[in-house]
Amino acid sequence: MTNLATFLVDSAASRGDHIAVRHDGTTLTYAQLNEASARVAALLSARGLRPGDRVALTMPNVPLFPVLYYAVLRAGGVVVPMNPLLKAREVAFTLRDCGARIALASPLFADEVAKACAETGTVCLLTEPGTFEDMLPACEPMPGIVDRSGDDPALILYTSGTTGTPKGAELSHFNLTTNTATTAGTLLQVGPDDVLFGGLPLFHAFGQTCALNTAVAAGATLTLLPRFEPRRALEIMARDGVTVFLGVPTMYAALLHAEFPEGFDAARLRLAVSGGSALPVEVLHGFERRFGATVLEGYGLSETSPVAAFNHPGRPRKAGSIGVPIRGAEMKLVAEDGGPVPPGEVGEIAIRGENVMTGYWNRPEATAEAIRDGWFHSGDLARVDEDGFYFIVDRKKDLIIRGGYNVYPREIEEVLYEHPAVAEAAVVGVPDAVHGEEVAAVITLRPGADATAEEIRDHVRERVAAYKYPRIVTFTDELPKGPTGKILKREIVVTGP
Repeated sequence: MTNLATFLVDSAASRGDHIAVRHDGTTLTYAQLNEASARVAALLSARGLRPGDRVALTMPNVPLFPVLYYAVLRAGGVVVPMNPLLKAREVAFTLRDCGARIALASPLFADEVAKACAETGTVCLLTEPGTFEDMLPACEPMPGIVDRSGDDPALILYTSGTTGTPKGAELSHFNLTTNTATTAGTLLQVGPDDVLFGGLPLFHAFGQTCALNTAVAAGATLTLLPRFEPRRALEIMARDGVTVFLGVPTMYAALLHAEFPEGFDAARLRLAVSGGSALPVEVLHGFERRFGATVLEGYGLSETSPVAAFNHPGRPRKAGSIGVPIRGAEMKLVAEDGGPVPPGEVGEIAIRGENVMTGYWNRPEATAEAIRDGWFHSGDLARVDEDGFYFIVDRKKDLIIRGGYNVYPREIEEVLYEHPAVAEAAVVGVPDAVHGEEVAAVITLRPGADATAEEIRDHVRERVAAYKYPRIVTFTDELPKGPTGKILKREIVVTGP
């Protein structure tokens, strides 16, 4: 049997009294989490859930999320996590596309989910306090776990849909159990005494595998933060003795510039992990100096469970690199025609191994386009050095071609982050009648800092080739971000000079 929920059952058996999940004053031990999930599993089965049925889950980072998540899995269902900020039209699309039998939703987001369920005919169970809990005592805990094979789907993660309607990446129990085991044992080396920071959205692959499932597999504690705010994050790190911080680059930049609360102490912090997008080297070094913890960068996608590459602990690390392929995964660079890439040249990352999804749900053509000859084509451009370390250059679709020359936004962003006034930066291409595309930089400044567009241009022009520096520089109070804090370049609108 390969059921992802086995991690919870095993940890409950060995460390039942240990705190599994914490959210401010609310805690659940492993025994409590295990029993609650077993009761919800029984409730879902009584409502008609059968092995293989899809269950949509709309819930913020609160202790009820893991209760429901593992309940669906142990009942043999397939979890379909959804961003709580989706509107009814978007929720309905997902429910209809995956054929969800049941939708579980927090009352905080009940209106949009209920509207969508009414449209699609999906059974909607709202987790109302004092109502949902009242149903559980009448449900005898489900004995054991429904048997699932490694190839059976455990999770459907919908991509952001930047190139069209969202697609559901179907991840099997084998995909997730192996990726979790590798992350917990080899990459983060998590033990029962560790406390993991749970500020990444749990409906996202990064938060699920690297925070929730990794913590549960190791019998560690996950301390939750429903909405990332730097000062609150610092308070939680100190209060709960966080040992492993997991975040995306914008979180690191925010913590780097945040004022420490009075008496702040993060002495237990031993490791920080960054993923989701490229972490500027200046931010990496600045965080390490300020917090005294090693930052290790990794790489992955929803389609790869998500971890595919990592700067492994105890081995040489290269700042700015996503590291090397993890155990059970292979990576290579391919040219536009699918052929090999000469050493030192830029190519698209292709991945194969036990972490790669089985395909996109009900999208055979999209699956065939993404997975060719067993290799998943990521859409990310990179270089690989003589030691096998990969360096992300950019998203294939973010590449700017100015006057026939390739400009990789990440390279320019790295230079922008070296300017003392820059807090966050995004480089995008703008249509241009002469050069085809022009390079534009959109910047937020650090609190109290000041800089002009000309100063920013000069700073970059002195450090890169003439065709690369941004002719267009604009300032904004805030860059658009997705649910994980990743900067959404597709929502940045910049007009020409």
